[in-house]
Amino acid sequence: MPALAQELGSGLQALGLTLTAEQQQRLLDYMGLLIKWNKVYNLTAVREPQPMLHQHLLDCLAAVPPLQQRFPGACNLLDVGAGGGLPSVVLAIACPQWQVTAVDTVAKKTAFIQTVAHQLGLNNLQSVHARVEDLEGSFEVITCRAFASLPNFCASSRHLLKPEGTWLALKAKHPQAELDELPSTVALDSVQPLAVPGLDADRCLVWMRPISDS
Repeated sequence: MPALAQELGSGLQALGLTLTAEQQQRLLDYMGLLIKWNKVYNLTAVREPQPMLHQHLLDCLAAVPPLQQRFPGACNLLDVGAGGGLPSVVLAIACPQWQVTAVDTVAKKTAFIQTVAHQLGLNNLQSVHARVEDLEGSFEVITCRAFASLPNFCASSRHLLKPEGTWLALKAKHPQAELDELPSTVALDSVQPLAVPGLDADRCLVWMRPISDS
């Protein structure tokens, strides 16, 4: 996939994100596994390599520089409704200093992520087959991408977020209607527009944090 490798490199340059050759190869290998498993398990509606590179890999990679600015060192990150590993697998590859946990209610999806972690040697990535409401743990960052509305996302994972932690939702258009429904126990930090290389579509990051209800 030399053409895809070149497109990935150009995309990373546009994002100002530096990854090693090994990390870039892991991203391409992950995409290869996603395409292979997708034929049987229907992990994503995007099936062709080039659209997958832009709509999935670079779309998730665009969130890495803003995340690294806030969490330059080690941190525990939970990806809720992880699906086929977007963004959890991408974040685990791009940020090996982070411990990434992917949770999903669909067993075949968590099995796929576990296979990816094993085959690509991602010791910092684990997947859990469970409802997020039933999960235990403590995380500095909780992410989601196409999981649920913002109020539901925050409510279902509130018990897992550290008091000083951050929710991060990867969204398409500015989700004003969902923001208007956030409870008083959730504070909106910012809605950060994103430009994804090779993707002519609206993308943004929604940063939120908990407010003590005491």
